[in-house]
Amino acid sequence: MSDGGRRTAKAAKTAAAGGSASAKKAAPARKAPAKKATAKKPAAKKAAPAREPAAKKASARKAAPAKSSAALKKAPAPRKQVVAPKKATASVPAAPAKTVAAHPRGESRTALVRRARRINRELAEVYPYAHPELDFENPFQLVVATVLSAQTTDLRVNQTTPALFAKYPTPEDLAAADPEEVEEILRPTGFFRAKTKSVIGLSKALVEQFGGEVPGRLEDLVKLPGVGRKTAFVVLGNAFGRPGITVDTHFQRLVRRWKWTDETDPDKIEAAVGALFPKSDWTDLSHHVIWHGRRICHARKPACGACPIAPLCPAYGEGETDPEKAKKLLKYEKAGQPGQRLKPPQAYLDAGGRAAPPLGAG
Repeated sequence: MSDGGRRTAKAAKTAAAGGSASAKKAAPARKAPAKKATAKKPAAKKAAPAREPAAKKASARKAAPAKSSAALKKAPAPRKQVVAPKKATASVPAAPAKTVAAHPRGESRTALVRRARRINRELAEVYPYAHPELDFENPFQLVVATVLSAQTTDLRVNQTTPALFAKYPTPEDLAAADPEEVEEILRPTGFFRAKTKSVIGLSKALVEQFGGEVPGRLEDLVKLPGVGRKTAFVVLGNAFGRPGITVDTHFQRLVRRWKWTDETDPDKIEAAVGALFPKSDWTDLSHHVIWHGRRICHARKPACGACPIAPLCPAYGEGETDPEKAKKLLKYEKAGQPGQRLKPPQAYLDAGGRAAPPLGAG
């Protein structure tokens, strides 16, 4: 090859090498834009997180009302739970109150009847000689004595009536009596003016309306001055042998203590107690209850420790429960003392009872 050719070949190689070198240098220049694009992409990626918190805040703001509204909807639920127990608690005492009012001590009607009749049987054994504690020889004396027994003791009446009946033995005699003379005789019984008016008035009614005889019917007796249902039943049961319940203060007190009834009106007490017993028991029942009230089950301080029916009594413990102390509270024959009648039945005397002293004695 000639020198010219060699030079031409070198020049070509040099030109080729220069071309490739320039090509190599140009390559990085082309990659630069790619790097710039890559740089922009991270910027875009960084911008995205900046937007996300804003979106979260917005969603949080939207979620917040939703939670508060949910809380408001749930708020009434606890209030209902608080109110419900109160209603349930208030309704609990109502049932026992009605039960107690209907059946004292939770007794059924049958149990009450059985207990009441057992008490009467027990008292009949304790007071087999029970009788009316007013002295009388005929229906007229009994009706007058019963009217006089209001607001005083039977003993005081029994000490007063001998003088009255000695001077005025019949309804005709007492109807024509001088009121002032009668008042003087009746003074020891208390309320003597009102009682004088009553006994003279009923004597006149007996003479004018019933021929001087005491009627044997309830509806006739209650028409007499000073005579109510209590007095009428005393007369009917003890002078005519017709059953009746005598609702005096002792009877009222004891039947309520025994939970036979909660009534306070005498007529309602009479009806309630009468329904617990056969009619044939009414008169003796009255004697048993009244005797027990005067001797053991006193008004202010009952002798519970000496009571023969204590196991049957719902009111046990209201009085003295110590047996020795209770014995000191007993009255009349139970305490070895005189009774209330000056002329008691022989059965009472045979049982150890003693007649009461006349007025002014001792």
